Amino acid sequence: MNGGPSGFHNAPVTKTIVIATALFTILFGVRGNSSKLGLAYQDIFEKLRIWRLISSIFAFSSTPELIFGLCLLYYFRVFERQIGSNKYAVFVTFSVLVPLLFEILALGYLKDFLDKLTPGPYSLIFASFVPFFFDIPISSRFRIITVHLSNKSLIYLAGLQLLFSSGKQSLVPGLCGALAGCFYRFNTFGIRRCKFPDALASTFSRMTWPSSSSSTQNSSSDGNVERLPSYSSNQRDVNQQEETVPMLPQPSEASLTTLMSMGFDRTSAMQALLLTRDDLNAATNLLLEAQSH
Repeated sequence: MNGGPSGFHNAPVTKTIVIATALFTILFGVRGNSSKLGLAYQDIFEKLRIWRLISSIFAFSSTPELIFGLCLLYYFRVFERQIGSNKYAVFVTFSVLVPLLFEILALGYLKDFLDKLTPGPYSLIFASFVPFFFDIPISSRFRIITVHLSNKSLIYLAGLQLLFSSGKQSLVPGLCGALAGCFYRFNTFGIRRCKFPDALASTFSRMTWPSSSSSTQNSSSDGNVERLPSYSSNQRDVNQQEETVPMLPQPSEASLTTLMSMGFDRTSAMQALLLTRDDLNAATNLLLEAQSH
């Protein structure tokens, strides 16, 4: 299962997080410090090594965790495309700082049971599972022997592998992240209304890693939407089905804008919304199915 068009199109914040996580993990691994990463009771409450807070956010302690973590972060870029980079940056900040507070409290109150937490962006990953559960629809189901699965099952399995990779040391950060994701989902403290100042957001956009998405956004602002690779046979099927359905309601501009922000071109988004009678979730499913073939 994928998160829409390949690459980091319209997802500069995700791209920065993925690259930073990979670089920090490799840097600490090469220096042989990966075993020293993670939040520990002694470091936080006795030795006051505050720099451990930063290293615990961005660096995984092992290669398998890095692989699963980066794959999940890359897939969840679809949420940045849905809500925009500014609001997604708020989501990232909230999903990092709030769980970090919970983790420090857990170390303080459970020091006899839990002396250390595994490092890595667990909180952000498992906070993202909340909108993944609620907002990403199931587009297909299948069965392996007697087990019924869906197109979302592989993402859940990868999450479970990461969640239990280090036992209770990884379970606590994951649960703290999921709790923060629920807070954001249900708009606790009115967090979903927050945005970074435009000046700060534009500065971040200029500082972010080079990406073809910036040129796409510029061309879109001029009224010339960049044409993504067409879906060939699937597009022809869409056209044929469209001709057989008379007098379909015209898609709303809000739905078109949402699909285009996820990286789909206007023509494909229009055709999908026509076929699904302006059902945004069904249209997203149709486009993702077409892109995966």
